[in-house]
Amino acid sequence: MFSLSSKARKVAIGTAGLGVLIGLAGVAGPAVAGTSLLHQAKEKPTVVLVHGAWADGSSWDKVTEKLQHDGYKVVVPPNQLSGVADDTTSLKAYLSTISGPVVLVGHSYGGMVITNAAQGDKQVKALVYVDAYIPDKGDTVLSLTSAKPGSVFAADPSTVFNQVPIPKSPKEANLFVKPSVFGQAFAGKSIPAKEVAVLAARQRPLASNALGEASGTPAWHTIPSWSVIGQQDAVIPPAEQVVMSKRAKADTIEIDAPHLSMVTAPGAVTGQIESAAKATD
Repeated sequence: MFSLSSKARKVAIGTAGLGVLIGLAGVAGPAVAGTSLLHQAKEKPTVVLVHGAWADGSSWDKVTEKLQHDGYKVVVPPNQLSGVADDTTSLKAYLSTISGPVVLVGHSYGGMVITNAAQGDKQVKALVYVDAYIPDKGDTVLSLTSAKPGSVFAADPSTVFNQVPIPKSPKEANLFVKPSVFGQAFAGKSIPAKEVAVLAARQRPLASNALGEASGTPAWHTIPSWSVIGQQDAVIPPAEQVVMSKRAKADTIEIDAPHLSMVTAPGAVTGQIESAAKATD
């Protein structure tokens, strides 16, 4: 955006008009240019989108496209889904490679990871939780999932997950959501059955140890937070998301969407992310 300095404006409306401006520029030379008649637009933050369990980065495709269209640099690093501690370490390492301000966004289990990874990182200017866990110190995925009624995962694990042994960790297993449960949990009635079948087929598993690992000191104690709550969510009960969002003093919107709100309502989700980004100016 172009704007004249206050001195230049006074000269411009004086009787000498343009001639005085030219003369002033000739006398002052680079020094006047140094005061600049241009307002430099502040650099937009990098938006880092962290996917949740039983998903991959493609779950953010629609939001990524909208953010890029609006001029944001977007990165979608893979979430390893190997446990809260390991995934936090991996995300911290990734964030250390980014220059400039960051808006850090987490979906579902990704909320556990961003809450821990952003702790102490001065580049992270805002946290955005999308149908996500917003843990306090000591909280676990299991404790938050069952804190309020309504989650399809608050059930006998054998009825929800297919378990695949992890060879180097015999006490743990990779958990896959049963296809018969996947649609009810993530999509509700908002995503066609054919698309749900594809999502279920390509799901990435969550290591079972991730369910019981306690969260550390939360970054939302010191970093402003935003939240999107899907009112049809059958993974993290909306009532619990409200509790977590209020606890974090998050700027919150509630929308008519299932757990995968960034797939079914990408406009609303993008809008909340951009609200967080603009608040960092």
